[in-house]
Amino acid sequence: MNQEGLATRCVHAGEIADAHGSPHTPVYTTTTFRFASTKHLLDVVDGRQPGSLYTRYGLNPTIQSLEGKLAALENAEMAWAFCSGMAAEAALFLTHGRKGIVCLGDAYGGTLELLASQLPLLGIPTHLLLGSELARLENLLKGGAGLVFFETPSNPTLEIFDIRAVSELAHRHGALVAVDNTFASPVNQQPLALGADFAVHSCTKYLGGHSDLTAGAIMGSRELLMPIWNWRKNLGSMIAPEVAAQLARSIRTLPVRVRQQNASAQVIAEAMRAHRRVSGVLHPGLPDLPGHVLASRQMSGFGGMLTIEVAGTGEDATRVADRLKLFALAPSLGGVESLVTQPCTTTHHGLTPEERARRGISDSMLRLSVGLEDAEDLIADLNQALG
Repeated sequence: MNQEGLATRCVHAGEIADAHGSPHTPVYTTTTFRFASTKHLLDVVDGRQPGSLYTRYGLNPTIQSLEGKLAALENAEMAWAFCSGMAAEAALFLTHGRKGIVCLGDAYGGTLELLASQLPLLGIPTHLLLGSELARLENLLKGGAGLVFFETPSNPTLEIFDIRAVSELAHRHGALVAVDNTFASPVNQQPLALGADFAVHSCTKYLGGHSDLTAGAIMGSRELLMPIWNWRKNLGSMIAPEVAAQLARSIRTLPVRVRQQNASAQVIAEAMRAHRRVSGVLHPGLPDLPGHVLASRQMSGFGGMLTIEVAGTGEDATRVADRLKLFALAPSLGGVESLVTQPCTTTHHGLTPEERARRGISDSMLRLSVGLEDAEDLIADLNQALG
């Protein structure tokens, strides 16, 4: 594993020197690559020799360079890049979840829909547990479930799960653990170092960081990632070389961006907690959040995401969202610009009102993704919208 610091890895890991001295790997838009001989071609096809072959397979220098950088972010043996975070999750579930998947706590609405409605159509058993139902996990593992999946912090309630404890429990029963590390980013949390088998990312978010690309990634050991390769290849979920180059560019500034977002989100969370029109604030950096002590132990920063609950109804929260000026009303997160979304209208709109209520996702919640604007200006924007 790489012993250099994270910022150094973000800049230098995976880069391939070209003949002209470019400090970054060039963009190879080539779909196919020619060979000097059939022997050389077969050596690459059969994995005896590294090389480029066909872009849909991922055997493209730009994509392979990105994957070296992605692996370095989580100190993993290897990484696979995908065209989206959902594509990464789907390939993971189809490869390692066929014995049964347990999803702990809240997750992105698309993930919950995939688990609850679509994978069961393929005969894959899925179990969705609330964080308060964690005691049921061991029985499901005893029953044969082979993959435990969870977000920490979770979307949108910022629930914190103990990665080390869940991993130890799952491994005792022969199951694997995948942590969606999108909200935290590798700057704030390293799931593999805490015992997880996979780190999963929607690279559209913090790794991309500029709301201008869509991508996903899985990091882990070579032994566990190699079986995923054929699913990615044959489902056609490969990242494009142009997007791979764009993502590699963004990762070079990841630590600088995320550390600033951490600091601003903390200040904003504290300001919102004191606001008379806000009935609740969810952010791991607040000492009175139930998961704060655990977050302090397994995270090096508390992230740029927070959720506020507007005092009043869902309509009141909608009016606040509509009045914001610096916070753009848009789904997604992790960009340099601040975003606001009402989970009941976007990320979790596909869940029934009853299911949202069961998960503690109220209509009056607003999820805030803090960007790189001055925190004082963002607080002023929230104050005027709440006023």
